[in-house]
Amino acid sequence: MSNVKKGIIAVVVLVVIGWLVFEFNKAYEPKNILLQGQIEAEQYNVSSKIPGRIASVDVKKGEQVSQGQLIFSLASPELDAKLVQAKAGRSAATAMREQAETGAREQQIIAAKDQWKKAQAAAQLMDKTYQRVDNLYNDGVLPEQKRDEVYTKWQASKYTQNAAYQGYQMAREGARKETKQAAIEQERMAQGVVTEVESYTKDTKQYALRDGEVVQILLKEGELAPTGFPVVSIVDINDSWAVFNIREDLLPRLKKGTLLTARIPALGHAMHQYQVTHIAVMGDYATWRSTDNAKGFDLRTFEIEARPVKPIADLRVGMSVLVELAPSATAQ
Repeated sequence: MSNVKKGIIAVVVLVVIGWLVFEFNKAYEPKNILLQGQIEAEQYNVSSKIPGRIASVDVKKGEQVSQGQLIFSLASPELDAKLVQAKAGRSAATAMREQAETGAREQQIIAAKDQWKKAQAAAQLMDKTYQRVDNLYNDGVLPEQKRDEVYTKWQASKYTQNAAYQGYQMAREGARKETKQAAIEQERMAQGVVTEVESYTKDTKQYALRDGEVVQILLKEGELAPTGFPVVSIVDINDSWAVFNIREDLLPRLKKGTLLTARIPALGHAMHQYQVTHIAVMGDYATWRSTDNAKGFDLRTFEIEARPVKPIADLRVGMSVLVELAPSATAQ
């Protein structure tokens, strides 16, 4: 019996020693490195470049929106008034341009012609009068002073006739070419003001730039929205990526284009393929990791982005992403 007991004890001791050796080796085996990141996605804010009061918010938080869908509307009576003023200015400029192109009215042309005919008749009369006075002067009946006075009136009547004729021609021809061009440019300037105000008016209605989900509504109906203030935030989960913060000694295994096999706990145990698309060093604050003094340097932290190779259903911003790297990825 003593030999049997000794054999049993020996077996037990061997088993215990074997188990201890196994556990010892297991404890000192290099372990896989677990990288934990989180899902981020493209998010944009819908805002207006003009201030105004929120007339309506046409979406709800959590609602899926499509590109071009109305998000919210603004009410701006001041802008409506400016549009009325701009259109009135355009109408006035158009009227001035038409007046310049059309020229004088028919009645004005007739009146100018009559003035010319009147001056022409007066000049002819003064011509005859001067001829009579000149004959009387030559006969010694009238003094030279009288002849000179009539001669001056005759010459003045000819100038009056010519001025009336030029006025008649101006009435027929209408405005000068430069005046017409100036009127055209004034109309264009007025149209530009209308176009500018109308562009602001269109900005009172804001639409979704792409498909996505409403994640935040910052202003409600009736509240004032300052210029450029975000009213609604939308996230496009189809444009998502995973972000990891890693030590620089892991970079040799995580270059751009590297494929990673990741698990998203919130979506179960399925594995998903990600590809590294961006690597950037993080800021100096809290990104250094001290190493052994014998190594002579500290490790910095880098941020890498990896995008899914294929679309992932039910993905949400903020979900954790887990990636395991083999021990050979870093020196222990």
